[in-house]
Amino acid sequence: MMDNVSVIKMFYLSGLSETMNYRFILFSLTLLCYCVILLVNITLIVTIILDKNLHEPMYILLCAFCMNGLYGTTGFFPKFLWDLLSPVHVISYPGCLVQVHVLYSFVGSDLSSLAVMAYDRYVAICRPLQYHTIMSKQRLIKLVCFSWFTPFCLIGANICLTSRLKLCSPYIARLFCVNWLIVALACFPAETMVNNIAAYITILFYVFHGVFIVWSYIYLIRTCVNSIENRAKFMQTCVPHLFSLITFIFTILFDLMNIRFGSKKLPQPFKNFIAIEFLVIPPLMNPLIYGFKLTKIRNRIRKFLL
Repeated sequence: MMDNVSVIKMFYLSGLSETMNYRFILFSLTLLCYCVILLVNITLIVTIILDKNLHEPMYILLCAFCMNGLYGTTGFFPKFLWDLLSPVHVISYPGCLVQVHVLYSFVGSDLSSLAVMAYDRYVAICRPLQYHTIMSKQRLIKLVCFSWFTPFCLIGANICLTSRLKLCSPYIARLFCVNWLIVALACFPAETMVNNIAAYITILFYVFHGVFIVWSYIYLIRTCVNSIENRAKFMQTCVPHLFSLITFIFTILFDLMNIRFGSKKLPQPFKNFIAIEFLVIPPLMNPLIYGFKLTKIRNRIRKFLL
């Protein structure tokens, strides 16, 4: 068993094993998808950076949100495109841990960003006279740092715990590295108890994010019911956020259910699709939703194009 540990320097990703007959079609579609994700996110980011009229808390948070989308997709798509053209799908041990860290911190940062954006909308609608005092430049910087660095550190701690495990198999039945599956390869299951505790603490931390977001929107809806002005503001600025939240939650839940309870009888292409939903749908849809719904951004992009 210990001999097996010493030779595991690479992981073999077997998620593509049943779809290699269509790899050139998949490569073309994946490359197109990645290019569109880059285009729409970079367009929104550049638009917000260049237009001083958009240097407001809501738009700056949206800019940070799109930057995180680029960060997360960069952790998956280049490697996946390489694998589609390669006969052997391998990743180094350090590379695998880095990929896990990027993808998981991307998910955590997305949820933290959604929580911060919910707080911003709560202050804007429920306390409009104090909005600019509460959402000052200093607080905005702190909130963005919170949404980026907290998940980075939390996931980093989980990865450090995973790196200490002695593994007895190099095979991961996914398109990319997943911390839960790496932990499952441990030679001594008793050693994984600390990993499980850390994982549940991390999950609980983000469950509180979800509770805060739900509470914010319940309060917002109750506030907006009796005011035509607040209803208009809610429809204009909060509906895109709700779409982003619902899209994010559904894609993450599908992936979690697939990891924990997925049936081995399900076809591998279907399991692959579920696995990469959170890396395709939110980064692609979020800029489009906000770009079409928020009037200032839509008008500015139209001016750029014309």
